[in-house]
Amino acid sequence: MNKYCNNSNVYESNCIPKTVNASIAVLTPKEDKDFIVRKVTLAVDGSMPNHINEIQHQQYVLKGEAKVVVGDEEYHAKAGDFIYIPAGIEHNYAACYGSEYEFLCMITTKEDKITMI
Repeated sequence: MNKYCNNSNVYESNCIPKTVNASIAVLTPKEDKDFIVRKVTLAVDGSMPNHINEIQHQQYVLKGEAKVVVGDEEYHAKAGDFIYIPAGIEHNYAACYGSEYEFLCMITTKEDKITMI
């Protein structure tokens, strides 16, 4: 891999526990102390259950469509959308519109605790 410029497809992608057909690739170098960028992919009909994180998320949808629920609000997210998830707010995802759903998820390097609901 190159030091500063790589295609996101060259990064190792791992299954996300307690999800259905969801994977994650961490794109930020381990030595970065400020923030982390992750690429999350849900296969067609993939999903991530309702959960809460102690840190905020900022997400940018790269491709596809999904039902995204943040708190008590439901969204039909699609390519080009930006999603903000405040710390402590429950949220979940379902790629239920017949396409793979892929987004970048930006978080701080603060320690996070995930609570499944």
